[in-house]
Parts: sequence; structure tokens; C-alpha cells
Amino acid sequence: MNKLDQLKAMTTVVADTGDIGSIRRYQPVDATTNPTLLLKAAQQPDCQPKLKEAIKWASDNGRAGEGFLQKCTEKFTISIGKDISQIVPGRVSTEVDARLSFDTQALIDKARQLIDHYAEAGVSSDRILIKLASTWEGIRAAEVLEKSGIQCNLTLLFCFVQAVACADAGVTLISPFVGRIYDWYQKNFPDQLITSQNDPGVKSVREIYQYYKAHGYQTIVMGASFRNVGQIEELAGCDNLTVSPDLLEILAADEGVLERKLFPDVTRATDSPVQTDEKGFRWQLNEDPMATEKLAEGIRSFALNQLQLEELVQQMAS
Repeated sequence: MNKLDQLKAMTTVVADTGDIGSIRRYQPVDATTNPTLLLKAAQQPDCQPKLKEAIKWASDNGRAGEGFLQKCTEKFTISIGKDISQIVPGRVSTEVDARLSFDTQALIDKARQLIDHYAEAGVSSDRILIKLASTWEGIRAAEVLEKSGIQCNLTLLFCFVQAVACADAGVTLISPFVGRIYDWYQKNFPDQLITSQNDPGVKSVREIYQYYKAHGYQTIVMGASFRNVGQIEELAGCDNLTVSPDLLEILAADEGVLERKLFPDVTRATDSPVQTDEKGFRWQLNEDPMATEKLAEGIRSFALNQLQLEELVQQMAS
């Protein structure tokens, strides 16, 4: 078997793309999208009809009203998500507008709205993971949503305290970002040699995975945001890994042996799980400059991509 097939035998492989063709080619179990990927999809010729359809739908449902651009982009997002759900057997992650990342009630309301839109499109809620940024407000929103039966994927996760808070909130899945942690260390410590074995992003996911397993948490750990195949190989055996098409292609072409690195049967911890309240969460996040910077940067980046998608819609609707 090639390395991709070997990886699929020990880890749930998730496609990190909005490209339908890539998803069909690599046959992942699940798929994730985000504003960056949706913006790329919207710029592809084969997605233009979907964008035009979304504009027509929003026009027919109150173009003159407030939130027209948001209605268009949400409809486009649901359309892409529905297509993906017809290909993958598992779940599709759909992100809530990053501009709401510090408003718990707005996140809850928008998540429920997205689930309602999916239901109208014939996609049941058990096929969808709602993606929220791992802010304190995002985690609190996820806690409410999970209790009402809406499964969540907490994204833009860069440090241990975020992972602990997510597990305590009972979220379905977390997405710790390997590559963006790697980027930060590359930028701030240019003289430090980072290999796959000592990669700080890999070490972060490994620590979270082992903590979850040792304390019996059911929250799924899904490593995300990879920069190279070595990072993926070092996390072989993780619950889930979401991988871009270019790295999936490299894995599929490699006939070498893939060694499993993470195992779920970690010895149960004798110490109590870490507890964190809001003050503790905010302080520990503040004390981690990498996590603080990358979380803020990620939210700004996704918000900008959302604005760019809305501008594209505005141009097409004019």
C-alpha cells in the first residue's frame, strides 16, 4: 500500500479543501472547509454557477434587506458543503463567520442558522460539524450547541489550555494547527533547526492527544494545517488528520512504509485533569505569545477572506 492508504488504516483522513475534484480523487472520510478555501473555490470557473445561484436565491429572499452579501455567501457555503456531503461518507466542517469570534450568542445563532440551511438543502445535522474559533466565547458557544445536538469543530487551536477548555466543554472535535505553529517558530527562531521529530506543532498535537487519551476525553483530535509530509507522518495514528490535496498526492505516490506514531491506549493518568476557568484560560493564552499571535492572526485572516468573498459576490451582483 502507498502511504496514504497506510495512513487511512490508522487515522481518519479528512480532505482540507473545497475542491470537489480533489475530494473525489482521494476519497477521504470527512472534509473541512474554511473562508480561505471557499474564496478559492468561488474563483474557480466551475463554481461560478453556484455563486450566481446563491445571488439569485438571496435576491429572491430580500435583496434590499440587511445582510444580502452574508445571505449570498452562506448559500454558496451550504451549496459547496452539500456537494461535498454527497461524496464523503462522513462529516463536512462548515465555518461560522470569523467576525463573530468574540460574541457567544451571535455564534450560537449563526450556527443554528447554518444547520437550518443545511436541513433545507436536505443535509442532516449529524453530517455537519460547525467550525468555531477557539476563543473563550467560541468554546462557550460550542458548549451550548453540543448540548442541543449540534456537533462542533473548534479551530484555530494553538495551545494546551485551548484544548483543555474544549474537552471540558464536551466539543466533538478540535483542530490543532500544526503548520501555523511551525511558521511562527520559523519566523521567530530562524537559526533553530526544526525537523519533523522536534517540530513544535507536532509536539503540541502529540501532547494534546496523549492528555485526552490519558484522561478518557472523547473529543476527537484532528491535526490540521500541515506544511510538509514529515509532520503528517509524525502524527500517524492521531484520531483524524485534515490534509491538503497537494500533500495527499505526495502520500499517495509514496510506496514506503509508514510507521504508526500515536496510539490510543495511553496509560491512564493518576493525576486529575487540568481545570481552567475564564480567568485561567485568558491568562494562560496571554502567556503564550505564539498562540496569542496566531489566534488573532487566524481570525483576522479568515475575516478578510470572508470580506473578499462578499466583494466578489457584490461584483457579480452589480
